[in-house]
Amino acid sequence: MNTTRPLVASLLLAGIAFACNLSAADSSLSARIGEIINAPEYKHAHWGILAVDLESGAVRFEHQADKLFAPASVTKLYSVAAALDELGAQHRFETPVFRRGLVDKDGTLRGDFVLVASGDLALGGRTDGSGSIAFKDNDHTYANGGIAGELTAPDPLAGLIELARQVAASGIKRVRGDVLVDDRLFDKAESTGSGPSRLTPIMINDNLVDVLITPAKSGAPAIIITRPVSSALVVDGVVETAATNAPLRITLTAPAPGRLVVRGQIPEGHKPLLRVHEVDDASTWARALFIEALRRAGVAVDASPLAQNRHESLPARGSYKSEEQVAKLVSPPFAENVKLILKVSHNLHASTLPLLVAAKHDRRTLAQGMRLQHDFLARSGVDVETISFGGGAGGARSDCVTPRATAQLLRAMAKRPDFAVYEAALPVLGVDGTLATHADPASPARGKVKAKTGTFSWENTMNARLLLNSKALAGYIETAKGGRLAFAVFVNNAHFDRPTETQRIGKTLGKVAEILQQEF
Repeated sequence: MNTTRPLVASLLLAGIAFACNLSAADSSLSARIGEIINAPEYKHAHWGILAVDLESGAVRFEHQADKLFAPASVTKLYSVAAALDELGAQHRFETPVFRRGLVDKDGTLRGDFVLVASGDLALGGRTDGSGSIAFKDNDHTYANGGIAGELTAPDPLAGLIELARQVAASGIKRVRGDVLVDDRLFDKAESTGSGPSRLTPIMINDNLVDVLITPAKSGAPAIIITRPVSSALVVDGVVETAATNAPLRITLTAPAPGRLVVRGQIPEGHKPLLRVHEVDDASTWARALFIEALRRAGVAVDASPLAQNRHESLPARGSYKSEEQVAKLVSPPFAENVKLILKVSHNLHASTLPLLVAAKHDRRTLAQGMRLQHDFLARSGVDVETISFGGGAGGARSDCVTPRATAQLLRAMAKRPDFAVYEAALPVLGVDGTLATHADPASPARGKVKAKTGTFSWENTMNARLLLNSKALAGYIETAKGGRLAFAVFVNNAHFDRPTETQRIGKTLGKVAEILQQEF
């Protein structure tokens, strides 16, 4: 979004009349945006806004454009850009399965199977019939934070099912040895946003177990469905369907590894409620699911799915031979992963991107991946010395950017051959993704703003309220007069009472984008 000139910015904050040399149009624009950012609810907040002409870079509006702001998930604009540069929009993850040992004439493998994790962020579990990666505006990874979480239609085990089908088609009928998951692509790390917390090279259903609770008639047990289903997980679910005016009360606990307990009540007529649980050990979980997929495909496996993944039994890295490969899953193009990350603000996948960038260069750590991101941003003309990042998703305490650096990135991306992929992956104001509800249906800017949202808040325990650490919006605007803008708008440190109020504040940022869209 645009920034006023420094003089205008200071006058806005001070509530002083604008200098007489401002044009009527500038005064009108400043007054309209000033009315928003000087509202009483933002008395203690800080705003940063910048809008520039996409082609020339000429400033159309600015306000505190060189101050640092917590960007929340606008961070993903940076990490996705770096990953696009390193991997390429057409990159496809390839996840192979190798046999370790010989197969006799009866189709018995007297050795181990090894599934080698490639960092595939979806592993076939979101691929729809058209080969695209499916998404819902309210991703399941955030389901525990409210009642809006939704499931996509594809089977989260589809990738493992396809690998098992290929194994069976190769003629292998029985595995006498173990089944192993090689998850050594990069060092494990922690995500920097809400949702699943562990970053690993193997991901099945985002390493989550989905628990969908659907009410029945009042007094009857609710219907509880989990996915993926595995013998490695026992779900003890008892939820009552209460009267329509009864409160919703659901708890999901994991008293021991491999056990989930679901208790509570859900009102009759309530929409199905989604809750999720992150698995303790991603490679052991994937191993169990793969063994069960092999058995369903007709391949007998002697190893138990209840055992741990034995890392000590893995062969030396780089020792796999092409003739030992018995199956391979190929992902949709990376452009589809970009779309998922930006449309729904997928923290787990965005946090993994710097590690994938590191792995591309045979490096292993998050710090190494972030340094490679630094180098990409510097090459792209972003003033990297003015900003700070601790991860790829936007939840690190050290994440800080300026509106100006963000506009620099947006303009640099607009000059790249893969810009169409980057722009098409952004949420569209009033249409889809995290911007679906940020504009009224009648807004003239609906469909004209493509931008990344960001939301980050802390619990204000002392006052039993919440502190909005950051609400952010940055991307591109097709203006009413046929122009194109790159913009960034941040508001940090505003008080609010309920989590649902972030939607209202999001609409406020959408209103700033609408004003800019109509002005130029």
